[in-house]
Amino acid sequence: MKYTGPKIKKARRLGVALSPKSEKYLERRPNVPGQHGGNRRRGKQSDYGRQLMEKQRLRHQYNLSEKQLRSYYKKAVRKPGNTGDVMLQILESRLDVVVLRAGLARSIYQSRQMVSHAHFRVNGKKVNIPSYQLRIGDKITVREKSKELDSFVLAQQVAKTPEYVTANDKELTAELNRLPEAEEVPVICEISSVVEFYSR
Repeated sequence: MKYTGPKIKKARRLGVALSPKSEKYLERRPNVPGQHGGNRRRGKQSDYGRQLMEKQRLRHQYNLSEKQLRSYYKKAVRKPGNTGDVMLQILESRLDVVVLRAGLARSIYQSRQMVSHAHFRVNGKKVNIPSYQLRIGDKITVREKSKELDSFVLAQQVAKTPEYVTANDKELTAELNRLPEAEEVPVICEISSVVEFYSR
């Protein structure tokens, strides 16, 4: 099940901005939530605790359920190459993620909602499944009736499009032009720790 709780509280717990609004709060209050916040003493973190934290960071930055993320790990294991890199490539090929990277949404939560509401077309066909796996060269376009939405203008002011996604702000189109390298993916996470967590 996708996360529907307080996003700023979760962002402070993980130390990662999950939305534009949470970025402002993290600048003002970077400590973890709770009465004692940053004053609380913390013991040495175990390997399991570190791996769990990285896994949770990855999961919430993509707004996935535990079942979904574990499924992506299993797919990555079956493919040749570095498991962590392959896992990131699979995640970055999701429709809602490419919409976010192209600057057509301000956060992964908004991206998921807009895809579910059928605002986008893939190669001219309606797709309303956020987890839809794009192939290299697939073209994303915005439905004609949706082009007047203010949310697209606001999103473009925030977005920084990575090199593996081609975006056209005027025509509101996007394309996955290649699979990304791990260092290009704009997520805060130690992917090797996530692989270690699932390979236990």
